[in-house]
Amino acid sequence: MAKTPMNYLKYWRVIRQYYKSKYDLTQADIDILLFMYSEGYFTKKKFDKYDRLITWDKHRFGSMMRRGLFEIFRLHRGNKPTIFQMTDHAKLIVQDIYRKLNGEEIPMTVSNNPMLKRKAKFSEKVYIDMILEMNKTIQQQRRLPRE
Repeated sequence: MAKTPMNYLKYWRVIRQYYKSKYDLTQADIDILLFMYSEGYFTKKKFDKYDRLITWDKHRFGSMMRRGLFEIFRLHRGNKPTIFQMTDHAKLIVQDIYRKLNGEEIPMTVSNNPMLKRKAKFSEKVYIDMILEMNKTIQQQRRLPRE
């Protein structure tokens, strides 16, 4: 019996581009959200530790705060640092990414997929064919009988 390989990341590039377009995120933003998702609460120092691995941008933390991806959980008191957490919005983005990696289709309606809009960038539109192929593959896999 041939075992089906785990292909979680086969369409990662397509899924990543979809979320970059949908939420106006950068690759670095997505990487940080994926890392911080399991951290729960974190300090700026913890953020900076991971941020050093990514393309340098001294404004990234402030930008992510302003865009509503992180929020303050507890302000600093005495020698205790400020504690941050991901917002519910940011957590939902990560959960949705995982659902797509686990085989949920990317929506193909203009209202749910900014890559389909007329004003979408050319670099986004080239992904549409691959999204269609990915969705078709997912639909076919659902129809396959389980052994």
